[in-house]
This record gives sequence, C-alpha cells and structure tokens, in this order.
Amino acid sequence: MAVSRWRGLGVLAALALVAVLAVPGQAQVGKDRAGTITTGSAHSAALGESIAYNVYLPHGYDRGAGRYPVLYLLHGRGDTMQAWTQVKDTLDRLIQDKRIPGLIAVMPDAPWSGGGSWYVDSRYTGTDAPGRPVETALTRDLVNHVDSAYRTAPIRDARMVGGYSMGGYGALRFTLAHPDLFGSALVLSPAVYTPLPPADSSAREYGAFGLGDQKFADEVYRELNYPDLLPGMDPELPVRLFVAVGDDEYANPDPADARHDLDFESEALYNTVRRAPGVSAEMRILDGGHDWSVWGPAFEQGMANLGPMLSVVPPTGLPAPLYGTAGTDWAGGVAAHADGSVTLGLAAGGPVNGRPYAGKLDAVLIRRNPDGTPRWTRQLGTAADERLYGVAALPDGGVLAAGYTRGDLDGRHPGNTTDDAFVVRLDASGEVRWLTQFGAAGAADRAYGLTATADGGGYLVGYTKGALAGTNSGDKDAFLARIGADGQLGWTRQLGGAGEDKAYGVAADATGVFVAGSATAGLPGAPALGGLDGWIAGYGTDGTSRWVSAAGGDGDDRLGAVTVTTDGLAVATGESGGDLLAVAYTSAGRQKWSRTVATPAPDAGAGVVALPGGAVEVIGYTRGRIGVAAGGADVLAVRLSGTGRQQAAAQFGTARDDGVDPFAEPNLYATPTPAGDVLVTGLTYGTPGGGTAPGNGDVFLATVDPTG
Repeated sequence: MAVSRWRGLGVLAALALVAVLAVPGQAQVGKDRAGTITTGSAHSAALGESIAYNVYLPHGYDRGAGRYPVLYLLHGRGDTMQAWTQVKDTLDRLIQDKRIPGLIAVMPDAPWSGGGSWYVDSRYTGTDAPGRPVETALTRDLVNHVDSAYRTAPIRDARMVGGYSMGGYGALRFTLAHPDLFGSALVLSPAVYTPLPPADSSAREYGAFGLGDQKFADEVYRELNYPDLLPGMDPELPVRLFVAVGDDEYANPDPADARHDLDFESEALYNTVRRAPGVSAEMRILDGGHDWSVWGPAFEQGMANLGPMLSVVPPTGLPAPLYGTAGTDWAGGVAAHADGSVTLGLAAGGPVNGRPYAGKLDAVLIRRNPDGTPRWTRQLGTAADERLYGVAALPDGGVLAAGYTRGDLDGRHPGNTTDDAFVVRLDASGEVRWLTQFGAAGAADRAYGLTATADGGGYLVGYTKGALAGTNSGDKDAFLARIGADGQLGWTRQLGGAGEDKAYGVAADATGVFVAGSATAGLPGAPALGGLDGWIAGYGTDGTSRWVSAAGGDGDDRLGAVTVTTDGLAVATGESGGDLLAVAYTSAGRQKWSRTVATPAPDAGAGVVALPGGAVEVIGYTRGRIGVAAGGADVLAVRLSGTGRQQAAAQFGTARDDGVDPFAEPNLYATPTPAGDVLVTGLTYGTPGGGTAPGNGDVFLATVDPTG
C-alpha cells in the first residue's frame, strides 16, 4: 500500500495508510488460529527475587518477525496469575475478528504482602511482613524484561494495563502515575476508595499504605490514590480509561461506609477522571457482582473499546512552528501561490509578528516565503471581533480573504454592533487594495466561504439573518455573493427555508458555481430529511439558481466544503450521523456517488481538494482510529478516486484536539499547491514535536503529498 507523506516547513513524516478495522460477528476460533499461554520469569532487582508470570502469545507469533503491543493484567487480592488465563478465548476471538490487533498479554503473579499489596511501593517496615516495592518491580523490572524477551514495541501507545478489584486499583495507579509507560487501562470493579478506605477494607491490613511500623497511614493512602495523581497529569501524555462495575456489588451495612460500595466508588471515579485534563474515560455498569460474571464481559467490552487504539507505530505529530498568540486563536484559511509562497489566515487574540492589535480577535494574514521565513504580516481589526473563514490566491500574486466583523472595519460603518460580512484584497506585498464590508442593517451576516475568480474577484457564501437579496425566509438564510476585482458587490442571492440555513463552502468553474451548507427545516427544492440536513446547490456564473439537493440521512448532517474535480463533478464533504461524508454531483445536479468514512467515534470532513484524474483529497478530523491515533481529535486525510472509492487514509495530530473547536465543529482548511501537494491548516490545542505552543489554541500548517 502506498504511503502518504506529511510535512511542514520541510520536515517529512511517513504515515502508513491503514484501513478501518472491521467488526464482524463473534465466530468460534479454531485451534489452528488460537494463541498460546506459557509461563515465564523475570528477575526483579527491586524485589531481589523473580516475578513469575503467564504470557499469552497470539497466533502466528512464533512464525513472524513483527512487533506487538502488550497488555499487562493484574489479578485481585487472593488470586494468582492463573486468574487471567480464562480470557484467552476472548483474546483469540477479538484478534481473529480484527476487533483488536494481535497482542501479547502478560499476567504477573503478585504474592507479596497479602496478594499484591495494592501494587504500590509499600513503606511499611514492620518485622511481621515488611512492605515490598511492588510498583517499581512491575513497572520497571517486569516491563523492561518483557521488552527484551519478546517482540514488543517499547512505546506507551503499545502498552495497556488492566485489572480487577485490587488489580483495578493497580491498573488505575500504573496508568495515572506512569503515563510515559501506559497509554490506557481497563479498570474493572476497582477497589478504590475516597477519601480513605472503609474500616473493614483489607487495604488497611497488609502494610500496602503503611509508614514505618504503622500498617496504614492516612497521608500515604491519600498521596498514592487517584485524586492526588490527577492534578499532575500531563495533557501531552493523554491516557484512556475504561471503567466497569457490577450492579450487585457488596452493600456495606455500616451507613458510615455506604458510599464506599464499589459501584458508588466506580461512578465517583469515572465522574472525576473524565473531567481531568489529559484523561478520557468510558463507564459501563453490568449485571452481576464482584466476580467474573462482570469481569468477563467487561474485559471484552473494554478491549473492544481501547484495543483498537494500541499501535506499535508512534503517531505522527504536527510540524513546528505553530502560529498564534498567548490568547485565543483560530485557523482562517490558506492560499498557495505560483512562486512557492504561502498566505496563512487566522483570527488572533493578540499582536502577531509585532503588528498592532486592535482588540478581542483580529483578522491576520501572514505571507511565508518558500523556505518558511516570513515575508509580511497584515493584521486587520477593530475593538470588536473579526474572524477569517477563507483565503484565496489571485493570479497576480495577491490574495483575497473573507470573514466577518462586529465593528467598523472598512471605516464606513460607524456604530456597527452586529456581525457584517467582509472581503479584503491584498496585493503581493501585503498592501490592502480594498476592503468591502456588507450586511443587512441591524442583523447578523457572516461570510463562511470564499473562492477566487480569474478576473481578481470571487464568490462568497455565508448566512444572513436579514434581507440581503429578497425577503428572509426564516431564522437564517444562506447567501451567495459575487465580488468584483474592484471590491464592488456584483450580485447577491439568498437561499432559505423556514429554519436556520447556512452556506459554508463554495467552488466554481467556467460552467457554474457550487455552494454547500446546512439547513434545519429543508430548502426550496430540497425537502427536509430529518435533523440537520446537508445540502448542495448549483448556480450559473450570473447567479441563476439551477438546482438544490439535500444530502445525508435522518440524523444530523452538514456539508462544509466543496470543490470541482478535473472531471467536472462538484464534490462536497462534511458529516452524516457522526461519520465523514463525501458526495459528488454533476453540473446538472445528479448525484454520481456518495461515500462515508466511519469509525466508532465522531468523524467529519472539512476541506476537499481536486487531484489529477478526477480524484479528491478530503481533509477532516476523527476521534477514532483510521491510521495511528495521536490523541483527542486528529486531522484526517482520505484520498477518493473519481468514482468515490477510498484509495488511502491517514491521520496525524498532537495529544490534544486538532482540527476541531470546543463546539465540536471543524476548524480546518485545505488548498492545492502548484507542486501538486495539499496544504492543510487548522486549529490545535496541542504542541508539535520539537516545538512550542503559544497557548489557548494555535494554528498549524502542514503539507500532504497525496500521490506519495
């Protein structure tokens, strides 16, 4: 399979193109496809003795040369390493069904100080059974041994830890205290108590949380427990947790300890960790008690949830540098020029490259030389907000940019307090040639999309709450406007139904103009499908309405970007029911094909670029796994043929959200370069490898070679 090359500022990074994992039905695993369990032993310098363990090796391990992720499984108090062997059939089936990758599972024995001593380093020094450094032994000595004895990938993305009861406490602690080692954890019926264990808990008996000759010290327990670990979590090392518990857990008869029932404590754990920076969590409550009637099905559900994220290949990060300020910043578009330079657009919450800052958000345009050095910066703003939603290159080396302002940006709208659309033309040296601000008086108007025309003008799309071109049909109407090379509005068209209608994307060729957007109650010529609908419309170059078509299903759908392919098709992208959607229409409005790209998590398209031969590159985001997941929402690139067939897919990003804003809407743009690459810019809340982040949301710029 081909490899797509992502790069930024001359830094190349390869991404294997990985198909979405299939999830077929649960078939029985034949003996010829089953894994094996054998025993092993690892010397522990911390303990001064060996750690015994069972190890599950997947089918084909002995005949291959590849590396595998590792799952560490911790047993509960009173059990041994044999307890986890009963999940072998589940692992065989999950791997055969391709619901999880092939993996190694290590099941250590923990016989020390009452069966594991809660998997922590005990400070108890009593002569009856002095504490042991169990946590150090397992997280350092055992992990190092496994990485040297088996074909593992010694990276956090390839390690998961799981446990039940006391082992659930251990799995949670190992992940939160050692996020550099473990990227995820199965936390089943965890024996975690806050702020302290109940009076009858065995956590108080064996010295796990002891100090000196005390078998239990309140301060030690608090220090080692999850509430004290969460504030120190590094969002750049995010962890994923799957918490599960039975609904028939032991009910403590002492009213003072009733809140320590493990179903209550598990819910408290989940509702605490899911609010912590750098932690994402899922919670399941199953029918059953504190036994394998819960742990068996919970293990399978947890592995199906977390297992697909295991990867022996490190994720590909964002290129440095990021653009922005210490304030709030948003991506606003990108344009590639014939001389190899690039114009980047953003909305900035402070001064950029020493330019004057007007207040709140300013519209900023940065021209970069082919070698990445800055050529010029132009910052436009008022005391109110300005946002950019599109940048387009002009034949003379200049650039158009569009968005909205809530102030008097052009000097001809004194006292303005509502959103107005604006479009600005800069010449190749960054000087403003003209700036046009327009909108219905007293109503909100925003430009959300832009494409340039050969004469130096362009087409703008967005929405109006007023009457730009006729009577308003509802809450908001979409608009399409033609702007001339002199900055004058040539004509404006308004399209709306009874609900809220917006236009986000626009593309044009010599035959017509194509607009994509969303509607809540249907449009004339495009009846409502249910929920929020995506739509695409065709116009003549003179603004004559030709056709409108709804796209999607009975859930929430949206089309946010559109391009015209070399075959003359209008291809739009967005989302449908939580999946990335791409649709293609002829110039006459007939749908040629429709394609969805789906993971179990949210996915959406945000930009689409025409490639040679009728193909397109769709840029969007995913919270799932299509390539190698980096964390949070990742940027997604999908190459589709001229007939809509998926040819390749890859993802990249940081440990935090990339390409999506706090309102779960894409903040991404893509454009072709003269060299045949695709420029991608978007919002990130993370930090690039080897770089820094100004903070509070910044803007990245990367390049993909779709033919690589």
